[in-house]
Amino acid sequence: MGEPECPVEPNLPTTESGLEQWLELNATFSGQWPNVTRKEDQTPADADEMKGVEGKYDKFFSPEPGAGD
Repeated sequence: MGEPECPVEPNLPTTESGLEQWLELNATFSGQWPNVTRKEDQTPADADEMKGVEGKYDKFFSPEPGAGD
């Protein structure tokens, strides 16, 4: 069996509170950041270590775009 394509618990119910911040984030950065048009290995080397870590957004988010493809 292959690896799952989605990260740990990626889909949240639309009734869960706090989702507005993600809609705003997407609206802001989807127009600024480059599109991903090529599939590559998306699993970071430290993926298992990051499972369950609290506050990842505050600790690791950067508004700087990646390189794109």
